[in-house]
Amino acid sequence: MARTSKRFGEAVKQIDKQKMYDPNEAVALVKELATAKFDETVEAAIRLGVDPKKQDQQIRGAVVLPHGTGKTARVLVFAKGDKAKEAEAAGADFVGDDDLVQKVSGGWLDFDVVVATPDMMGSVGRLGRILGPKGMMPNPKTGTVTFEVARAIDEIKKGKVEYRLDRDANVHVPIGKASFEADHLLDNLNTLIDALQKAKPAAAKGQFFRNLSIASTMGPGLRVNVQKIGRVAE
Repeated sequence: MARTSKRFGEAVKQIDKQKMYDPNEAVALVKELATAKFDETVEAAIRLGVDPKKQDQQIRGAVVLPHGTGKTARVLVFAKGDKAKEAEAAGADFVGDDDLVQKVSGGWLDFDVVVATPDMMGSVGRLGRILGPKGMMPNPKTGTVTFEVARAIDEIKKGKVEYRLDRDANVHVPIGKASFEADHLLDNLNTLIDALQKAKPAAAKGQFFRNLSIASTMGPGLRVNVQKIGRVAE
């Protein structure tokens, strides 16, 4: 049996595992229970009413959180010529073409998000086995395969996060830090839920949002009444 810390055990005593918390109450309690010595990340875990095995029910995309994630992402851009210069001017942390592909192929991974222009994907595609498992492979659905590199970099730096369905029909997305104002965490959560609502596949039937919980890095999860959030409540 996995052992838990005394601090975690004390936090668990303060929540009701059977309760469906209102969003305001849940966010306030998550902040209160985030007592680690570092600024914990607050993450939302959403169970969706889709079948991940069916291609027409896949969900993948990205959304810019209005208050960011509390972390400035290191952006790598694969581009050539004028687009490489545009990426550098826009604040990309690393810019290159085939030389950078070789560097990543050799095991270098000191970055968080990858953007590529469409003409580079022939070379970048070879990195699928490296970037894919880490969720960093550029994809048009998330806006990371584009000629609008300046816009892509700006959105990422402002707090753009990706969401993707896992094998159990769950989506896990960071919505900020425990140090954020409660209203800012709620705004970010509302924005995420709205984005998922808009991304609902036409083939999905029945209740779309099955379960929602939020938790800080070292804290217990709290079940949230998703029906009181964003467009779901309309």
